[in-house]
Amino acid sequence: MADPVHGGGLGMTSQRARERLAVRLREQGVEDERALDRIRSVPRHLFVDEALASRAYEDTALPIGHGQTISQPYVVARMTALALRGRRDLGRVLEVGTGSGYQTAVLAPLAIAVDSVERIRALYERARRLLATFRFAHLKLHYADGLEILGDAGAYDTVVVTAAVASVPEAFRDVLAPGGRIIAPVGGDERQRLVVLERDPQGRWIERRQDEVFFVRSLRGLEP
Repeated sequence: MADPVHGGGLGMTSQRARERLAVRLREQGVEDERALDRIRSVPRHLFVDEALASRAYEDTALPIGHGQTISQPYVVARMTALALRGRRDLGRVLEVGTGSGYQTAVLAPLAIAVDSVERIRALYERARRLLATFRFAHLKLHYADGLEILGDAGAYDTVVVTAAVASVPEAFRDVLAPGGRIIAPVGGDERQRLVVLERDPQGRWIERRQDEVFFVRSLRGLEP
């Protein structure tokens, strides 16, 4: 039987495809080798519908149902690299929007602990089953509204948001520890920027705008 964690499903080609993808992402400007190593390691074809598995290693977003997408590999790698910049690891991570679970699988080994939140039950259940095969002992998935939050003040060192917000919600700021970092796509339905929002040790906020991106919009409430 093929090993679900190490790339079964596309035969021996998936590892080579991941290697080629990592090379392309480095050429596009992703320099953090830890982020690229996770792109090499995570079998993306497991996180898409079987009918789309042949496209899993294209650098493009793909539909996963319920009006959601699995993010473009460049964006996953870029967000991971921005979260890691200048840091030994990601510390305690809150991921808002589990989706397919692909970004979760990329982040988990780089963190001390991960809480990932998904508001759509079908996606939550699918990601829970799939991510269980990776055996990340420090990962917890939650079926919850990520815009409601979710955690005590200062509970997280990193917040990664995988759906577009008009501005970074105060709730995300509240759960960020001093010295922590939020990575989020900020903007309207058609145009967004990746924003890196940092809270320095004195509690002051520093914002840096990065790549133009396109994410589905954040919505409130649970979808059963």
